[in-house]
Amino acid sequence: VQLQASGGGLVQAGDSLGLSCAISGRTFSSYSMGWFRQAPGKEREFVAGITWSGGSTYYAESMKGRFTVSRDNAKNTVNLRMSSLKPEDTAVYFCAASRSLPRWWSSQGEYDYWGRGTQVTVSS
Repeated sequence: VQLQASGGGLVQAGDSLGLSCAISGRTFSSYSMGWFRQAPGKEREFVAGITWSGGSTYYAESMKGRFTVSRDNAKNTVNLRMSSLKPEDTAVYFCAASRSLPRWWSSQGEYDYWGRGTQVTVSS
């Protein structure tokens, strides 16, 4: 299984940006998916998660209402729509896949596969 995040870039505070994660593998639709981010000098942190069906989503508290995670199993992609971006959202964003339903969505150990990240920079 290979994951590749894309869509990052340089935006201004208040802008919106969409990220996408393409996943290879025939069983994508059975994976739970998560987004994490890592800012310079900080630990990697959970952003959002989505169940295999897309029926349930989970967000870190600071992202609720601003970020939206979705998936398209037909296209093997999971997306993260970010709005009202702040300079503190600047980070490398990673997507991750879990072969099971995470008990703790925010725990990196719950995920089996990780992609290379994509840089998001928000200027003030």
